[in-house]
Amino acid sequence: MTSDALVRFLFQHKHVRGELSYIDSSLQQMLKNHEYPLPVKQLLAELVVATSLLTATLKFEGEIAMQLQGDGPVKFAAVNGNHLQQFRGVARLQSELQGESFNELVGNGYLVVTITPKQGERYQGIIPLTGESLTSTLEAYFAQSEQLPTRLYIFTDITSDNRAAGLLLQVLPVEQEKAREDFNELVMLSDTLTAQELLQLPAEEVLYRLFHQEQVEVFPSQQISFVCGCSKHKCESALISLGRTVVAEQIALGSLDMSCEYCNTAYHFSAEDLQQLHDKL
Repeated sequence: MTSDALVRFLFQHKHVRGELSYIDSSLQQMLKNHEYPLPVKQLLAELVVATSLLTATLKFEGEIAMQLQGDGPVKFAAVNGNHLQQFRGVARLQSELQGESFNELVGNGYLVVTITPKQGERYQGIIPLTGESLTSTLEAYFAQSEQLPTRLYIFTDITSDNRAAGLLLQVLPVEQEKAREDFNELVMLSDTLTAQELLQLPAEEVLYRLFHQEQVEVFPSQQISFVCGCSKHKCESALISLGRTVVAEQIALGSLDMSCEYCNTAYHFSAEDLQQLHDKL
């Protein structure tokens, strides 16, 4: 299996592009300090792969946030990523799970996709959760936002190994009638792909298994990594932004412990630490 990498590819004689995303050790890093139920881990793994694939379709440097918001047991699930294929994710539950399907986890709600380029305007798309899976919801997102036929395949294996993988096919914005014919033909081939094949086989074998009769150009892979980005300095900045009164209240309590919701790293502030912050205000 290809590990923690994004692989882009292009069909030489078809108006279709594609991506393969593999998440392994980086997913383990994201999940290791959390006690999520298994179905929630699977949902987050799917979101990570989806974020990786979606980020790779962007033609600029920047960040992307994918958020599921619903009235089900999983109130909120989000993955933040960027053009460097660095990601972090979190889920918040509001009740015990009543089932394991996408609809039973999230309920009625929305998928919110926020794209923030380093240069240019911020874009946000909001898609109702009308499908029965994350992939069908994302395909609706592509149809609405980019108006390009897109097919997604995402599989996870959380029971034995924390790993996930995904395949994306998307029409190129040229010669639309011919491109759609090409796309439909390639989707028929891709529909034969099994979860075991995508999760276990290297990218080159997956592409050969599906498209050995096509000429496929494969580009150098890009590393995928879990990067939380939290630090004690950022916690200090957050405390300072709350003002002198709040910091003084914490001094009176003797100390303060703050933890990152993404990686669960704990940061301790003693009374002396807090006093030094208070003196800066």
